[in-house]
Amino acid sequence: MTIPQIGAFIAKWPKLGVAHATSWQVTLTCESNVLSLIEQLERGYRREGDCAIHETAIVEPGAVLKGPIIIGPQAFVAAGAYLRGGVYIASNCIVGPGCEVKSSFMLSSSKLAHFNFVGDSLIGENVNIEAGAIIANYRNELDGAMIRIRHGQAVIDTGANKFGALIGDGCKIGANAVIAPGALLLPGTRVPRLGLVDQFAYD
Repeated sequence: MTIPQIGAFIAKWPKLGVAHATSWQVTLTCESNVLSLIEQLERGYRREGDCAIHETAIVEPGAVLKGPIIIGPQAFVAAGAYLRGGVYIASNCIVGPGCEVKSSFMLSSSKLAHFNFVGDSLIGENVNIEAGAIIANYRNELDGAMIRIRHGQAVIDTGANKFGALIGDGCKIGANAVIAPGALLLPGTRVPRLGLVDQFAYD
């Protein structure tokens, strides 16, 4: 699989204006990407420092937002959620209680149930992630080794030591599943409860 094909995992990604960057480059520069997008937002957003929250979005008291952050129309961020490091939450998304989202993009109608961690990842549209599922972003067992992804017969050298996953549109990830750093999930992928997806190239 070539780098341009990877970009097709998320159908609406080009609309964000970063279509020519690889996924791991986008997450590495998430803060600057979100700041740039804040300057392009249409009317209807209220600015609170470097956070832009749509007037129809709900952010419950007790959520922690460390900008830059965009929260889109009709999105819901629950009490106890923690967003940091450049986060883009599109329309009709849900970030449930106890979820942490770091340096990531979530596109329209995607849902984190509760007690999830999503780090340095790109999540497409209509993705559903059940309670307790983790998208890890760092190879702790390898002292933060650079992420090398085995995809089909190819090995992709990202040059990044922090990258979570590229989750295609319509994926469903079951409760307490673990998506290891560097996963590329095709649109419509189903990951079972307690499942593990690990595409790291060890050799």
